[in-house]
Amino acid sequence: MRVLFTGGSGKAGKHAVAYLAAQEHQILNIDLVPLRHPGVADLVVDITDAGQVFNALTSHIGMGEMDGGAPKPFDAVVHFAAVPALHLRPEVETYRVNVMGTYNILDVATKLGIPKVIVASSETTYGVCFSNGVVDPKVFPLDEDYDIDPMDSYGMSKKVNEVTARSFQRRSGADVYALRIGNVIEPNEYDRFEGFFADPGQRRRIAFSYIDARDLGQIVDLCLKKDGLGFQVFNAVNDTNSVCQTNEELLAQFFPNVPLSRPVGPHESLLSNRKIREVLGFEEEHNWRRYVADPMAKG
Repeated sequence: MRVLFTGGSGKAGKHAVAYLAAQEHQILNIDLVPLRHPGVADLVVDITDAGQVFNALTSHIGMGEMDGGAPKPFDAVVHFAAVPALHLRPEVETYRVNVMGTYNILDVATKLGIPKVIVASSETTYGVCFSNGVVDPKVFPLDEDYDIDPMDSYGMSKKVNEVTARSFQRRSGADVYALRIGNVIEPNEYDRFEGFFADPGQRRRIAFSYIDARDLGQIVDLCLKKDGLGFQVFNAVNDTNSVCQTNEELLAQFFPNVPLSRPVGPHESLLSNRKIREVLGFEEEHNWRRYVADPMAKG
């Protein structure tokens, strides 16, 4: 597929782009900083400028395409570009960039008739991660039907982007999928996990979840290949929590007042990925136990 990927130079994006390139998708990465990944074209674009977005979405994928004449349309857009967390820029700027950038991408893509747009949302929309104070969710596990209620500018921007995505899907009929991406772990970050085991409380705000950056690439690829779902929201996390303690222990210590809507497995991710497994066919390849010894494992 011909894919325009926004934010492919970021922490999550660079691994997703690498995965998609390995699947032989043709990719134009638009970002403020070039990625320079082999076989992937770069274009420096400010997504808050609608004119630049339009120009990017009507461009060649690099010089190699110019001999073929006019630019060909893209088959899909994957939109990861954003201010990626709270406390990186003033809150009003985080909100502006994330909301207007996403509006521009969806507006231009759907007006051009691009049939699929995948938007990066966030687990922060559940209202625990960046909330003031120690906050409980209403229920576990957290699934896509939860009434998301963030209080911070980053989480709010992602909630607004989901509403915007749904509106553009209704207007255009395109497939628009929003991924509530969990805490992204790169391959070189698994040495941090022993610290998580010793102090699982540092993972409380993200409900102990994680997503391996390479598995996130698989999820994006599955979204590209799954047609006809209209507007959908998917949690994008691995199968299990990022700590070695059981859910029984974690819930008793950190969330004693939060009810369960259904039974959960001993190590099942409390930010549920059941939907991506059942609807998209996701099968994780990079459980942390491949890279870190589980001190609770028997034998």
